[in-house]
Amino acid sequence: MSEIPGAISVGLRRVVVTGMAGAGKSTFSRALSAITGLPIIVLDVHFWKPGWTEPTEEEWREQQRGLLASDDWIADGNYHATLDLRLERADTVVFLDTPWWICAWRALVRGIRTRPVGFELPKGCDESRWRRLRDEWCLVWRIWQDRRSEREKELGILSQHGRHVAVYLLRSKRAVRQFLDT
Repeated sequence: MSEIPGAISVGLRRVVVTGMAGAGKSTFSRALSAITGLPIIVLDVHFWKPGWTEPTEEEWREQQRGLLASDDWIADGNYHATLDLRLERADTVVFLDTPWWICAWRALVRGIRTRPVGFELPKGCDESRWRRLRDEWCLVWRIWQDRRSEREKELGILSQHGRHVAVYLLRSKRAVRQFLDT
């Protein structure tokens, strides 16, 4: 596992971008896509069924198998129960190891801000301003609760299922910029 970003290799084709909620996965994925031309699979968009209903684990695993079948992608999301599927096909993992308090702050602010242009909601899922505020601010509580266990859980899955992939652990904005600049 590399904590110092290396050059983005020629073989970079299937990238898993993961980290705690609010770590900056979507922002990083968009920037990496702009540099590499790889399409982004936003897992949150595909996870939710109409009316914000969760799929069964088998439905979600099957859907991801289809999403990950192509040869080139960036998978943006942190669903631990199915990380093994993404790691099977990945050649690179970028783990955004952002401090929990920054993640919590970003979720708090995200509840207030207007969604960015091009933001896509899952099909059949509406979002009122009140729902968004409630969901993001509840996320702040979850981030605080899971601040210690989340990282260990993620690293455990990576060490068990990701031995064949290049893993980059990015702990700061500077590390992210260095990775994207190389």
